[in-house]
Amino acid sequence: MRVLPNMTVFVPADAVEVAGAVQAAARIKGPVYIRLGRAPVPVLHGPGFVFRPGEAVLLREGRHAAIIAAGIMVAAALEAAEILAQQGVEVRVLDVHTIKPLDMVAVVRAAKETGAVVTAEEHSVIGGLGSAVAELLSEKCPVVLKRVGIQDSFGESGKPAELLEKYGLTPAHLVAAVHEVLRRKAAQK
Repeated sequence: MRVLPNMTVFVPADAVEVAGAVQAAARIKGPVYIRLGRAPVPVLHGPGFVFRPGEAVLLREGRHAAIIAAGIMVAAALEAAEILAQQGVEVRVLDVHTIKPLDMVAVVRAAKETGAVVTAEEHSVIGGLGSAVAELLSEKCPVVLKRVGIQDSFGESGKPAELLEKYGLTPAHLVAAVHEVLRRKAAQK
């Protein structure tokens, strides 16, 4: 959907963002696509949260790497950041609920300030958040990047937890991806 002209693409991380996305979609002139999953997700935002289209939400500060996530992968990113913190790795987590228009300022800032980025999405890495971030950073701030998502394959039906494991979309996979980008970042110095 991101490649369609004038399309707005929302991928909310929780029920609070879903409500905000629906209200925003009603106000936007032009086509809007809201991508939702079926599996239950934890509530990440409180009642005072204001959904702003095109504005990423910084959920956690970090200086070693950034996980830029959308949809159900935001909760996985936060869990991975907790695991990494116990290992002494400080990871920034950005909730990018709007894939298009992408919050270029927040993404470039995260890349500049950490030097290593992992994207996380329950979607193909081709054409989604990972592609959008890679396209932006290749022009504005080239850094070490790893895209975690569906790797150019067809999806299957099944239990959500089993499918997340099969496609490498768990907090453990994000932890491994962060360690990979940190190794690659260190090798560049």
